[in-house]
Amino acid sequence: MSGPADWMRADWTTVTALMPDAQADQYWVRLTPGADVGAYVTAVRAADPGLYPSEKTSVNAGTVTVISSASALTVMLSVVAAMGVFNTVVPSSRERRRDLGTLKSIGMTPRQVTVMLVVSMAGLGLLGGLLGLPLGVAAYRLVIPMTEHSAHLAFPARMLDVWHPGSVALQALAGVAIAALGAVIPARAAARQTIARVPRTE
Repeated sequence: MSGPADWMRADWTTVTALMPDAQADQYWVRLTPGADVGAYVTAVRAADPGLYPSEKTSVNAGTVTVISSASALTVMLSVVAAMGVFNTVVPSSRERRRDLGTLKSIGMTPRQVTVMLVVSMAGLGLLGGLLGLPLGVAAYRLVIPMTEHSAHLAFPARMLDVWHPGSVALQALAGVAIAALGAVIPARAAARQTIARVPRTE
C-alpha cells in the first residue's frame, strides 16, 4: 500500500515461505518503551561496523490526514444531528404547551419537565441508532469491496474486521447522547414557561 511497487513488507515467516533463500537487507527493530535509542544505536555500530542504524521518528502524514479528516467529519455529523434534534424538540414543545402547563399545574417541577423531554428524545436517538447501525454495516460491506476493486488493492481481513460488540454499543449510545444534547436547550426553555403564559399563547 506504500513504497515502491516491487517492495513487500512481511514478517520473517512469510519471507521464508515465499523465498527460502532470500536475504534481508534491512531490519526494523522496535525497542521496548523507555529504552535508550542512542545507546542501542551505539551498541549496534560497535557490534557490526557494516550496519548503519538510524532512528525512525517521522510521522506517517497520510495516516494523520485520514484520521484527522474522519474525526472532523464525525464531529460535523454529530453537530448536524444535534441541530436536527433541536429543530424537532422546539415545535414539539410548542405543540405540547397545554399539556406541559397542565403537568406543571399539578406539581411537576421545571427539572422534571426538562428530563421528560430529554428522555423522550433520547429514546428516539436510541431507536435511530439501532436502525442506522445495520444500514451502516451493510453500506460498509458494499462500498469497501468496490473501493478495493477500483484502487486495485486487496486489504487483509484484519483491516476489514472493524465491527466489534463494544464499538457497536458505543455507537448506539452515541445516538442517545447526541439526541439528548440537542434536546437540552429547547427542553429547558419549555420548562421555564410559566403556567399563566400557556393560556395566553393558545
